[in-house]
Amino acid sequence: MRVIVTGGAGFIGSAVVRHLVLERGYEVLNFDKLTYAGYLPSLREVEGSGLYRFVQADICDTAAVTKAIGDFRPHRIMHLAAESHVDRSITGAADFVRTNVLGTFTMLEGARAYWNNLPEPDRSAFRFLHVSTDEVYGSLGEQGLFEESTPYDPSSPYSASKASSDHLAKAWERTYGLPVVVSNCSNNYGPYHFPEKLIPLTILNALARKPLPVYGKGENVRDWLFVDDHARALDLIAEQGRPGETYNVGGRNERRNIDVVKTICAILDELQPVDTPYGDLISFVTDRPGHDARYAIDATKLETELGWKALENFDSGIRKTVRWYLANDWWWRPLRDRYDGERLGTITPTATEVQP
Repeated sequence: MRVIVTGGAGFIGSAVVRHLVLERGYEVLNFDKLTYAGYLPSLREVEGSGLYRFVQADICDTAAVTKAIGDFRPHRIMHLAAESHVDRSITGAADFVRTNVLGTFTMLEGARAYWNNLPEPDRSAFRFLHVSTDEVYGSLGEQGLFEESTPYDPSSPYSASKASSDHLAKAWERTYGLPVVVSNCSNNYGPYHFPEKLIPLTILNALARKPLPVYGKGENVRDWLFVDDHARALDLIAEQGRPGETYNVGGRNERRNIDVVKTICAILDELQPVDTPYGDLISFVTDRPGHDARYAIDATKLETELGWKALENFDSGIRKTVRWYLANDWWWRPLRDRYDGERLGTITPTATEVQP
């Protein structure tokens, strides 16, 4: 089995690559531009494997995409490459439109040209998995869950760009017959997570005795999914998912942001105690624009149709995550030079940030 993973040096992408190589024994080509969040040390476990290859290239580069697909001749393409941080999209939307929309178009066209020339049965067996987010659905009230049939209602430039790419993926299946499957996931967490996101930022700021920023009153709710559970789900969807279908992936672990931060502080108080509780570092900051109140995924279709089940609940997964960061400063210390926890997502863009 040969699989191209775009964005394989990112957080979720690297988990997928490690799973496919180490657990499944697949040949994997990691196609990644290595933007600020692409980090090859996340793939240290597979670098010496004869099953793993890496191409540094942009998914918007038609020639590079065509060459990689033609040379590697994949049975599957798992498309994860994307700009993914809501805060950054507020002041730098152009990168999100370019990568998430134009890049997905380029990947779909590259896959279609390759797929059109495959012989049977390779043509029937080929799959293109487009990996997306629950943020395309917008915001939930206090009740209810996102289902595959939930209407799209994106709130941020990030979620709007992902909604656009989802529609492209579905259209390529309906118009051209390209065997595309789409997945939409809830918030991921776990090892190898770039430290701008809530959970790794909280862990690393706490260890540095820096403020732990929480937007608004911390009452926004997210459904948390351990990244290794997500990697298994994506493998299963790519293998058994029906073309044209969407599968929602969620951990059934809803938590308020403030409770997530307090849980991390309590674990650190236990595992690496200091003179004062880590919770004293919590700092409430002005909410970001368009901040959705609640996300929660109904993963029933994935669980019943394909037999997937999350192995980690939030309590077990967050403890594993904190322990991993405590034990692996070799991985995260260089990243703190790139991003040291400063506030992102204000609405006063600089001249360079608004250039197309």
